[in-house]
Amino acid sequence: MRRYRTDDEVDAVIVGCGAGGGVAAQRLTRAGWRVVALDAGPFWDPEQDWVSDESGSHHLYWNEPRVIDGDNPVPLGSNNSGRGVGGSMIHFAGFAPRFHPSDFHTYSADGVGADWPIDYAELQPYYEQLEGELPVSGEDWPWGVPHTYPHSAHQVGGNGEIFLRGAHKIGLQAKVGPVAITNGRFGHRPHCIYRGFCLQGCKVNAKASPLITHVPDAIANGAEIRSDAMVTRVEVDQRTGRATGVRYLKDGVEEFQRASVVIVAGYSIETPRLLLNSTSARFPDGLCNDHDQVGRYLMVQGAPQTAGRFADEIRMYKAPPPEVSSEVFYETDPSKPYKRGFSVQTVSPLPITWAEHVAGQGHWGADLREQMRGYVHWAVLGALCEFLPRAENRIRLDRETDRYGLPVARFTYSQCDNDKQLLQAAQQVMEEILTAAGAQELVTFTRNAHLVGGARMAADERHGVVDRSCTTFAVPNLYIMDGSVLPTQGSANPALTIMANSARACDLLTGRRS
Repeated sequence: MRRYRTDDEVDAVIVGCGAGGGVAAQRLTRAGWRVVALDAGPFWDPEQDWVSDESGSHHLYWNEPRVIDGDNPVPLGSNNSGRGVGGSMIHFAGFAPRFHPSDFHTYSADGVGADWPIDYAELQPYYEQLEGELPVSGEDWPWGVPHTYPHSAHQVGGNGEIFLRGAHKIGLQAKVGPVAITNGRFGHRPHCIYRGFCLQGCKVNAKASPLITHVPDAIANGAEIRSDAMVTRVEVDQRTGRATGVRYLKDGVEEFQRASVVIVAGYSIETPRLLLNSTSARFPDGLCNDHDQVGRYLMVQGAPQTAGRFADEIRMYKAPPPEVSSEVFYETDPSKPYKRGFSVQTVSPLPITWAEHVAGQGHWGADLREQMRGYVHWAVLGALCEFLPRAENRIRLDRETDRYGLPVARFTYSQCDNDKQLLQAAQQVMEEILTAAGAQELVTFTRNAHLVGGARMAADERHGVVDRSCTTFAVPNLYIMDGSVLPTQGSANPALTIMANSARACDLLTGRRS
């Protein structure tokens, strides 16, 4: 790997090497840029660092301290924060759907959420590019803008069979995929072996993540990846108003990397936190925070899971957790009292996670052990409900500090009535599917997933932090290319959209597209 000196002014320094940062590093180096990408976590070696074991995979999550509050505090960690090169895609389930055209103008169409300053058509070619690069496997997709996938769908396991059986009986359309998991060998990557450890880091590298897709290509084209490098602030020249580089801590020593362009891709908590910690005489309330927009409109998706117990053994762990999904309920239904919608997917929790769900229902001791004996008889579906962006759901800095002495993020979150109605509607649909498939017992667990927002894209600086090109309004050579710029959440897993938007922003930055 090429190495740069800290006093070299590289063309771009990237903060974070996940979905957004990994793609940015690859795209910019392919355009001939000199790039250094910094990540607070390790440069993972799947063979040495990952295990096919739930309890042994917690080091993949961002476990640094954070404070949560609000009417509906959001637990953080395994389902929405990554640590290390590859980011949260290391432990994402592998689902890679697109957003729908309606996601880009929810306020104009439905009177809720926000309109993006771009539309679906601008992301479509990048969706297609990334689906080929990951690659994505799945059946022909009928929802949103109908499209096909470069690889055919995987075979389904017991949980997928249950979903398809129940959906067929109630007349609900469902499809296999789309997953960023190779169906067959792909280059140096082997076929999926269907043992269900996607959320623990795919030890065989069949599941895509920037660590095994875009980062190696970036390195081959001249990028330097500096792992275990915690960025503490972005520096701005007070005279010119331009970013000059970033300060970071590595091995207990503070360093400064000079760069012509700074790209922040730390995701929806660490990106606002970094900006808020980067105060100066010009930005006393935090970098790019002249209009109190940094940290606002942070969103999660409501992600309830409904389980059904069957007489036969299902063995839901014998396949990737994401197998089958339906987006029939994705769009606003005028006959319903709520706006926007939800998707439904198979989720297939492994035994420890399943035990946590069951214990949360009040089972303990001998009763919990008895419940766990029936693990192989359960099938589990999960919904992704489009929770709405609200200004009061936000990141602030807390008085508590981390091991680096930096104020930690305080995440305040409360659901609105529309959010709560979506949760109820999604649960009802999942219960109908499982009942139709023959479930003898039902139970629902309430949870959240997938952070986005916090530095959103907008038409002007009074309503967001970056413009349509992901350039910050306040600093002309400071960009944000991660999930924090998404103005709305949609009912789709956001990874593919984050990657596609980063690729689009890099093309604009390098002058390839107007």
